[in-house]
This record gives sequence, structure tokens and C-alpha cells, in this order.
Amino acid sequence: MPAPPPLVAIDFETANEQRASACSIGLCRVENGQVVRTAEYLIRPPELRFTPFTIAIHGIRPEDVADAPEFPDVWDALRPDLEGAVLLAHNASFDMGVLCAMLGTYGLAVPVHGYLCTLVAARRAWPDLEKHRLNHLARQFGIELEHHRAGSDARACAGIALRAMADCGAADPAELAAVLGIGLGALGPDAHQPCRALPRRAQPAARPVRTAVTH
Repeated sequence: MPAPPPLVAIDFETANEQRASACSIGLCRVENGQVVRTAEYLIRPPELRFTPFTIAIHGIRPEDVADAPEFPDVWDALRPDLEGAVLLAHNASFDMGVLCAMLGTYGLAVPVHGYLCTLVAARRAWPDLEKHRLNHLARQFGIELEHHRAGSDARACAGIALRAMADCGAADPAELAAVLGIGLGALGPDAHQPCRALPRRAQPAARPVRTAVTH
């Protein structure tokens, strides 16, 4: 049986309300169910305009990224980690939106990737949990997290995906999506399909999902 595709969780922090204002990206690569690499990069956004709101969230200031590489250089550095991977993100509509906006700003091609939103998956996998935000799930499952540090957020996202696959008996995100009744997202140069929960009537017969247990 061929090995499952690698998984790469990504997380962006932005300088302001614009999607094309990434100031940090984190990634976490998973191979054969094991985390093999976590990385975090500061990015000089196209405009050095930070809002008090975003600074309060992640603590990154204009002076922290004034001499940081711009996105095309960071993109070149992280592309080998993305090769052949299924992407993961928690609240993927935000992170995939930032990725596409940054690629578009610099005239870079959108790569072809399938992706799973771990927020969508968590709501289906553990419907009895009161909250499904990244920090609440990390606390629930004993996953180490320094919230809004992009590398730490990406690693926690990967941990949540692995936990969901283990609880659902799924070997990979595609199988997890089938069990939970989720349509995987798809990135590409010609179209972007969001990851979404399918209507209940469209779901295949699902396997039982084990109850979430706090560690």
C-alpha cells in the first residue's frame, strides 16, 4: 500500500485588515503520521501598515519585519515543504485567502493542492464540544500552543488533524472528509473550491467517532 501523501499545516498572521498583508507564516509538515518539520518566517508585507488590533493579536510590529524578506523569497524557501502535500489550516478560508492574495499581489502562480479545514472537521468530529477554536481544541487535547505564533499555530493545527483522523479511523484527510461528510477544498490556478461541510443527506454512512477526551 502506498504511503499517504504528506500533510502541511499552514498559518498566516496579517499586518492589517487586508488579506494581502501577511507578516508571518508558519508551517508544519507531517509524514506518515509524524511531525517532521515546523518552521516560521517573518514577512515584510507589501505595505508596512499595521493596525493596533492586529498588533494586539500577534505582537508583530512594523519594525519587526522592516528588514524581513518579502513574500516571493519566503515562498521560494517553503515550496519544497509543500511539494505533493495536502494542506491543512484552521479556519482555512482565512489562510487560503491570504495565500491567494499574496500570490496574486506578486504575480505568482497559485499551486495545485487539496486542503482540509480543521475547523470544519472539528465541528463534525466533536459536535459536543462547546467551542472549536484552535486554542480551545489545543487545550482540550493537550496540544502545546503559543497562540498567534504562526509556527505554533500550524503545529497545533496538524495535531488536531492527526487527532481527528485517529478518532475517526481515517488514514488521510480524504478518508476523514468522507467519514465526516466534508468536501475537501481545492486550490489551483483556475479555481478555488472551499472546504465545506456537506448537507447531512449527502453524507456517506459514517463510522462512529470516538468521544473527545481531555488529556
